[in-house]
Order: sequence, then C-alpha cells, then structure tokens
Amino acid sequence: MFAVVTFEPYVMLACYLAGAVMSACAGLWIARFGDRERPDRGAVLIACIAISIWCLASITFPPGEPLVEIAETARNLALIAVIFRLFAADGRDESLKPTRPVILSLALVQLMQPVLLFVNAQAGMIPQVAQILFEVSTVLNMLVAIGALVLLHNLYAGAAASSRKLIRWAWIGLAGIFAYDLNFFTIAYLGGGDPPVLLELRGLVLGMMAGLFAWGANSANAALQFRPSRAVTFQTLSLLVIGSYLLVMVLVTRSLALLGGDIARASQIVFLALACAAAILWLPSERLRGWLRVTTVKHLFQHRYDYREEWLRFTRTIGRGSGTASNFHVSFYERAVKAVADITDSPAGLLLVPNEEAQLELTARWNWPTIEIPAVAGDFALSGLMEQHNHILDLDEVRSGIDRHGELEHVPEWMSEAEDAWAVVPLIHFDRLVGTIVLARPRIERGLDWEDFDLLRVVGQQLASYLAEQAGQQALMDATRFDEFNRRMAFVMHDIKNLASQISLLSGNAQKHADNPDFRADMLVTLRNSSDKLNALLARLSRYGSGPAQDVRKVELAKVAGGIAERFKSVHPVSLTRADPVHVLADFEGLEQALIHLVQNAVDASKPSDQIFISVSGDGLTGQIDIVDSGEGMTPEFVRSSLFKPFVSSKQGGFGIGAFEAREMIKAMGGRVNVESREGVGTRFSITLPVPEAAKLLESREQPKQTKQDEVA
Repeated sequence: MFAVVTFEPYVMLACYLAGAVMSACAGLWIARFGDRERPDRGAVLIACIAISIWCLASITFPPGEPLVEIAETARNLALIAVIFRLFAADGRDESLKPTRPVILSLALVQLMQPVLLFVNAQAGMIPQVAQILFEVSTVLNMLVAIGALVLLHNLYAGAAASSRKLIRWAWIGLAGIFAYDLNFFTIAYLGGGDPPVLLELRGLVLGMMAGLFAWGANSANAALQFRPSRAVTFQTLSLLVIGSYLLVMVLVTRSLALLGGDIARASQIVFLALACAAAILWLPSERLRGWLRVTTVKHLFQHRYDYREEWLRFTRTIGRGSGTASNFHVSFYERAVKAVADITDSPAGLLLVPNEEAQLELTARWNWPTIEIPAVAGDFALSGLMEQHNHILDLDEVRSGIDRHGELEHVPEWMSEAEDAWAVVPLIHFDRLVGTIVLARPRIERGLDWEDFDLLRVVGQQLASYLAEQAGQQALMDATRFDEFNRRMAFVMHDIKNLASQISLLSGNAQKHADNPDFRADMLVTLRNSSDKLNALLARLSRYGSGPAQDVRKVELAKVAGGIAERFKSVHPVSLTRADPVHVLADFEGLEQALIHLVQNAVDASKPSDQIFISVSGDGLTGQIDIVDSGEGMTPEFVRSSLFKPFVSSKQGGFGIGAFEAREMIKAMGGRVNVESREGVGTRFSITLPVPEAAKLLESREQPKQTKQDEVA
C-alpha cells in the first residue's frame, strides 16, 4: 500500500463505483426485507455500508492514502464482526466464549494498520522505511485473511446440517472476500507492490460478495446451533502464533538492517541464532505444550473435555489388541490404567483390585515404576467407603485435611505421602467395587473440578464393566480347564480304587495262606500301610473342592513342621528354627500335604546350598507356620495374578497346581495362606490356622445366628 503502482483509471473507477452501488443496494435490501430475527443482521448491514464507504474512498483518493487504509480497516473489522455474530447465532452467551479470543486476536492484528500509517507519516519519504512498512502491512493483512478463512471453515464444518442452509450465502460471501484478499496480498508481498489487475477488480468483487449477503438475508428464522471444532481452533491459534513469530522476525531483522554495515549483519546473525535457539528449546517442550493446551481449553471452550474425542480415545485404548496370550491380562490392565490416565493428561497410574478380604492390592502399574506399594495397598474400610459413595478421592484435599465421607482415617499412608499421587477413581459395577485407579499428578498443576468428577465417574463405571467381563471370561476359562482336569482325575481315581482293592485282597489272601509267621506279619504291615495310604488319597481326591475339610481335629503344629523338616533333610538343607507348643484345628494329612507343596516350591526356587527355614508360632488365637527361603523370589505381578491360579507355573515343566492346592486345603480347614516375595531376595509363605478355643468361640457366636435364621425360614 506504500508502493507506487500504475493502473487503468477508468476501469478501476467503474469497478469500484459498481462495488459501492452493489454493496449499498445490498444494505438497503437487508434493512428493508431482511429477516429481523437473525442475530447477524446488524453486523451484515454495517459490513455492507463499510464496503460501500471503502469503495467510494478508493475512487476519491489514490491507493495508499490514509483515509483509504482506515476505511479498509473499518471494513475488515465489520466483516470480522459478521463472523463473530454467526458463531453467536444460537442465542446463548456461553457460545461466544470459544471464539472471543480468536476474534479479538484478528481485530488487534487489523488495528495494527493505523499504527503503521502513523509510523509511515512520521518517517517521511525514506524509501527503506516505506518498503519495510509495506511488507509488514502486507503480512498483517495476510494473517487476517488466513485467520478469517480458518474461522469460516470451523463455522461451516461445525454447523448442523439444517443450519448450513441459513449461513450458506453469507459464508460464501465472507470466504470469497478473504480468499481474494489472501491472494491479493500474497502476490503484493512477493512482487513488492500491489498487483494492478487484482487492484482494479477488487471493488467489483467485494460488491458482488455483498450481494450474496443480501441474497441470504431473507431466510426463515431458525435457531442456529454450532459446534466449534477444537482441532480447528488450535490450528487457528497455531497459525496466529507462527505468523506473529515470523512477523517479529521480519520486523527485528529489517530494523537491524537500518543500522548498516557490519554491525547490522552481525546483529541479524545473533538475533537469528537466538530466535532459532528459543524455538528449538521451547516448541518441543512437552510441558509447554501441556500448558498451552490447558490454558487454551480453559479460556476458549465452555467445557474442558471434548467428550466425543475422549470417548473414542478411551474405546481405542481399551480395544487395542494385546500381545501374546501369556501377557494378555497384564497388558489389558495396563491399557485400562492408560485409558483413564489419558483423560486427565496424567503421566502414570496404578490399578488396585480388592482381594478376597476386600483389601486393595496392586494389580498393574503404567509408567510408574518408582512408587513403592505395600502388599496391602488399602484396607477393607477404604474399599467399602468408595463402594458405598462412589466417591473420587482428591488426594490434595486429603492432604489438606478435607473430609467428605470419613475417608481421612482410611487413606493409606503411602498414598497421602506420595506427592505425585493426585486422584483415586473407584470402578463400580452393579454397586460393587471391582477396582480403583490411582492417577499421577498431571504435568501442569491444576485441581479437580466438577467436570473431572463427572467424566471420571462415568468412565470408571464403563471400565468396571470391562474388568468384570474380563474376570468372568477368566473364570469360565478356568472352569473349562478344571472340567478337563476332573475328567482325567476320574480315571486316575478309578485306577487307584482298583489298586486299593487288589492290595486289600492280596492282604487277605496272604493272611490266610502264608506259612511263615514272621514273613506274614511283615507283609501284612506293609500291605496294610500301603492300603491305608491309598484309601486316604482316594478319600481326599473324592472330596476335593467339596467344601470344608472333613477330618479336622486338634493337631500340634510343631510336630507336623518337624516331620516335614526331617523328611526333606536328606534332599535339601531344611531346618526348624522355632517350635512353639501350639495346637490348632486342622486336617493332619491335608496340612502335611500343603506343607509338602510349599516346601517343595521353596526347594525348587533355591540353590542346593541355600537354607530353608520353618518356624512355628502362636498368638493365642491362631497358630502360624512360616516357610522362608532365600531363593529367586517372585515379581509382585506374578504373586497377584498367577501364583494361586491353576495351570500357571514359573518352573520349567511345572503343572501349576501345588500352591493352588495348598491354599485350597488350608481354606477348607478354616485357615489362610499369605505370601511375601521379592525378586532376588526370597519368599515367605505363612499358614495361619485357628486354635481350638478360638474356633469354639466363633462357633458359639454363629449358632444363635443360624438358629434365628432357621426360625425365620
């Protein structure tokens, strides 16, 4: 606009005069016949008048005159106002919020033109200054045109199908004006001056576009509802930021060029190096991108989350194919944690699942290898509280002493002390807690609000259904494998039964026909012992899994433990380190078999020279046997998900039934099995059984309840 150009005066006069008449007629048509209920009516009317005034100013004054440039600035501001009113056409004030910052940015860029006019007037006729100001003005006009076109794309793409008919002609008119301007100023910047042909036709083109405003102004009134696209808004802001960066680069380098000589060249090189270094350091920064994203969402959109995109991403993460069948469960649980963490931009997370005693245990972790989680990550009271209230724990509130539902006394110490721990999301399925997700703090500090709570609660319920379905599928697979196992065991039981019958018959015949009394006596003892053992094994197999142990009696733990230590002493160093005189209620043979399984596991996990220790202790209510080894140990994931699952073994060629059978036997006696293990350190198995006095006390309390239930029945 500051360069001298040549053009045909009569052609330009005719085009701009036609543009002034067409835009004025369009304004009169809108004022008289236009739909008065349209929210963009006033802005379109002002835009038509501004176009007409600009055309008349372009006829009266030469190009580049201040009055022409001011009229052009007013025209563009009016057109930007039309775009703004179209976005506000749904009749709600909240719908203006997503577009205000972008519209304001375009308006501020456009208002830089009068500033450049003032600078040009102060600088006089210096050619170098005039050329720099021309280029800067052209770049600013290009930025306005690009920003307006991106907004128009967002406007039309986000409109409902029924609403596009109402905005179609106004949208075409605005897109035509800014597309023409973008080409005009691009050629002007590259050529160093206004292109003559495009300059002559500019008034006619704008007048025709104003006619499109009038064409679409008499549409029937309807409520326009738009859905501003976040992606396009981010693209708009990115273009504005990049354009501003380039503009600053141009201004500074051209200003330094005015210094002249070697100082100018050195200053330009230094500035260029600093600007590139700043771009390299800041643009790839994940923290900076996170801050920009949070700030943009906070100030541009009515809601923090794009629910459609969040739901699609959640579904893709959960449904993504896992690896091999052996790591299916772990990978699925990790994907579950990631699906929830991605929603809040949390960099890591944990999945805690309640065990049989409703205590929370770590099941999976995602990107959080440093945090130490105890074996019992949360007690049953915390599980019950979250299950009852479906309450999302804001751990910052917990640390500050805010108590919503009495959770302060139940939040575990490790959770409150971990500064990175941010929130705990319950996973509720049919009013039952199937797990919790512990989210790490996002990289950009912010607090949880109502929108976080609502979305996380819904996502938690959906994820809980997936976890419940996964557990059901696993239980079905285990049941199928057990069915096959039971079929095989039926044949084994049949063979053992036949063998026991044959030995019994042999014993009877030998008792009748043997001639040597000593031989007969030895044979009888041997055969009867074998027969008793086989019959005991048959009885145990026949009642396997049928409920509580049948032969429960008073058993001395030290005697059982001593027998096991003596039995393994010939094959491995096993010693009894503590032998308190404790009597418990147990099935002697079942307890012995369970101990054999656990000690054998310890032997298999240890080196030949490693000592295995067995200790017996009691606390008055229960008796306990500990089996401790210093072998290879097990990972927490294997202990939680695989140790007590049948057919899963860490040993080469192992059947994977020993630990499971030991736990089931102890449970049938009314006891429990606990395990603590660490890789490279060792493992401790603890068997706890009730003493007779405690069992009688518990039985006396249960009898009145059972009697009352029978009376009610």
